[in-house]
Amino acid sequence: MSKFVGAHVSVSGGVDNAPLNAMAIGAKAFALFTKNQRQWVAKPLESKTIDAFHKNLETSGILPKHILPHDSYLINLGHPEVEKLEKSREAFIDELERCRVLGLDRLNFHPGSHLVKIAKKDPDYIDKLMKAELDCLDVIAESMNRAIDATKDSNVKLVIENTAGQGSNLGYKFEHLAHIIDKIEDKSRVGVCIDTCHMFTAGYDIRTRETYDKTWNSFDSIVGNQYLMGMHINDSKPKLGSRVDRHHSLGQGEIGWDAFKFIMNDARMDDIPLVLETIDESIWAEEIKELYALIEN
Repeated sequence: MSKFVGAHVSVSGGVDNAPLNAMAIGAKAFALFTKNQRQWVAKPLESKTIDAFHKNLETSGILPKHILPHDSYLINLGHPEVEKLEKSREAFIDELERCRVLGLDRLNFHPGSHLVKIAKKDPDYIDKLMKAELDCLDVIAESMNRAIDATKDSNVKLVIENTAGQGSNLGYKFEHLAHIIDKIEDKSRVGVCIDTCHMFTAGYDIRTRETYDKTWNSFDSIVGNQYLMGMHINDSKPKLGSRVDRHHSLGQGEIGWDAFKFIMNDARMDDIPLVLETIDESIWAEEIKELYALIEN
């Protein structure tokens, strides 16, 4: 089997429960938070928790390369305020360390937000917005370079997730991802996670064979398929190009089943974690089965 599908599972009671929760829904991959995603600081992982995680992972048969940990939602590696930027950088390095001790090889994160408020009636709105975005992208890249430098003994890859472009979130254009990667000194430590809902609401259509191929060819030419290290498989409540981040269950949103069939039969998505973040976890096991059923022999 070349496709590895799962979901972002709960770590209630400890991160060591994540592999068991993945097994329970028939997952061959999974995502997790290694700490409370809405808190800045957490106690270091205890050795008994780490050992239990490894034991349960072995039981599950899921490989570390098919696990896509996600960092805290509080972290903003492009924050315009120095104190808050440093706090984010420190927390991000801690997240990388938590992945390392768990034996995981990648950390998924949202790149960052510039938080600059510019009135649309401002005659220089476009110029000011472009400057805010470029400045922020450079800060994000610098944050990543610092994190890589601080974790030289680690092989954990920094996996940038594309965004829907809601608010001042960056990473919604392939060019944003390429800009950041271009400035990373050690490119062996960087990758990309593509969220299908974010991709769609950012304006990249994947609903037909023609638009799907056009979008992925664009990704390859601008970013590079070699950087694809994971995907979030979600349908979308909002319409194409709406720049709104609201996931939906597969086949129930604006994207529809065809796009997911294309993904499940696309060799570019082999051997990476394909992770559901759809809105109804009670049907994740069913959605996983439905995705595998799309594979053409």
